[in-house]
Formats: sequence, C-alpha cells, structure tokens
Amino acid sequence: MYLNEFSPDLDAHDMTDAEEFRSLLQSASDLGIPHHPGVRYVSRNTVVQRQRFHFLEWGDPAAPPLLLLHGGNQSAHSWDLVSLHLADRYRVLALDQRGHGDSEWARDAAYGIGEMAEDASAFIAQQGLEQPIMMGHSMGGRVTMEVLKRRPGIARAAVFVDVGPVISGPGTQAIRNFIQRNIEFDDLEAFIERVVEYDPYRTREHITRTVRYNLIQRADGKYIAKSDRILHDPSFRRVREGDGVPLSIGIDAVRDFDLPALVVRGGDSNVLTEQGAEEFAAALPQGQLRTVPECGHNVHSQNTPGFLDAVTPFLDALT
Repeated sequence: MYLNEFSPDLDAHDMTDAEEFRSLLQSASDLGIPHHPGVRYVSRNTVVQRQRFHFLEWGDPAAPPLLLLHGGNQSAHSWDLVSLHLADRYRVLALDQRGHGDSEWARDAAYGIGEMAEDASAFIAQQGLEQPIMMGHSMGGRVTMEVLKRRPGIARAAVFVDVGPVISGPGTQAIRNFIQRNIEFDDLEAFIERVVEYDPYRTREHITRTVRYNLIQRADGKYIAKSDRILHDPSFRRVREGDGVPLSIGIDAVRDFDLPALVVRGGDSNVLTEQGAEEFAAALPQGQLRTVPECGHNVHSQNTPGFLDAVTPFLDALT
C-alpha cells in the first residue's frame, strides 16, 4: 500500500488539495521558505525508454525549465521545498529515477549511471525542454555529469549538489551501510527513530512529514523501503573502500563542460571533501563553488534555506 498520493494514470493529478501538500506548507512555514500562494503542483506519469516514470511538475509550463535529479534511495519529493520556492520563476520538473520513488523498477535491474543518463536525456526530449537548467544531488549529480558528457549543449546550466568526479569512499560507504540496514520495519516510528539518529540536521517533525515518500506497506503489514530491493543488496554495485573513489567521469572530462556550473557542498559533508569540491569547481570552465553550513551530504533537505541562499544568486545571474 502506498503511503503517498500520486497520479494513477497519464493525466496530471493536482497535488495542491492533498494532505501531504498542507504538510509541506507547514514545513516551509517552519523554515521561513517563501513561495507563491497559488503555486501549480501536479503529479504526472510518462513512458520513456520502455519504462514508466513518475515526476512532479511545479510552476508555469511556459516558464524556463529546471530539471531536478535526486540522490540514491531518495525520490523526487526530496526536492519538494526547493521546488515550492522556485516554482514562481521556473517550470520545475523533479523526476523519480528508475527503481526509485513512484517510478517503475527496471525489469533487467539495469541501474547504471549510463542508463539513468539516457532516461534523463529521453525525458528532456519528450517533455520538450529546451536547454533546461539541470540540478542533481549525489547520484543525480553523477547522472547530470554523464548527460553533459554524452550530449554537450543539452543544458543551459548545471548545479552539482555534494558530488564531484572524486568522492570519499568511507563517506559513501556510511550512506550505503545505513540504506542496507534499514530495509523493513514493523511500524513507522521505528523507521523515524533510525532517521532521527542518522540525520541530526532535520527536526523530528520534518522527518515524520516526509516518511511517506520513503516507505510502502507490504501485504503482511510491514513497512519496506520504496526503492528496488536489489539496490539494498550488499553485493550490488559495492563501493570500494578508501578515500578518493573516482566516478565514471574523471576530472579531465568535466573541463569540457563549458556552461555556467555551480558546485554546492555541505559544510559537514563526509562524501564530497573540501579539496574535492575545490578541484571540481576549478576544473569547470565556468565553475563556482558554494559551501552551505550546518548540513551534511543532503544539503537541500538538511539546510534548505542555506541551500536556496547558495543557488539563488547563481540562478538569478542566468536571466
């Protein structure tokens, strides 16, 4: 049983009447995040690459497009507060990537960055997005890099959130360990307790409001992680131990990303080191670096006001 609401078919489903939207508005109020009072917010499904993908769309369809790609074991809803704020000036599209959120699981378990990059590129073409701004966190940032490598000129600008060509092995492994140890629960409170212990930056109230996007209820009553079960298998895509784990795109490749680009690092991140962030930004022809304090790897959800303060000047300069 799903715990959240989303479109049951290919028609756009208005989310502004949903209880979860009212919950989001409460979080925005608590954090002092402004937004347009009559924001357009819909849930949609589409089929690309022979798979069904769910995505959230915010704002005026005629506004400049902004594509948001979430991190591993997360969903499009991880961007909700960011989307809510930016919907007054952009057509924001937050995609549930394959095997995550409310999108279909890959029948062949193909969850490589290359497959996800092809998904994103096909989605951009299908939705008619002309040179969107691409913003990717962690896994979504890797997907963004791969898209830019394969299709130069596809994007107007890029924002990379706590990711780079080189990341910390121990930091990445710590995240993977948490994911692998938190697969199923007898009740929601047990899951919330684990997340509260793991994430000291968000309030318990905020975590409780977002739990519905991370779990589904199985027929036996247990609550299980919403992403494809194979992604929780310790033997699947194991991250090598040690510092300086290189991604599929090296530092030399990003020197060809000749577009406005912003690297955003969480001040307490154990995934993107300070040195790694500096080297990434320096390698980008038009690169900038902003560090957001009082947050770790999940910058945009752990310190949303700080994240918006970091990205807004960059976005404003594009107009």
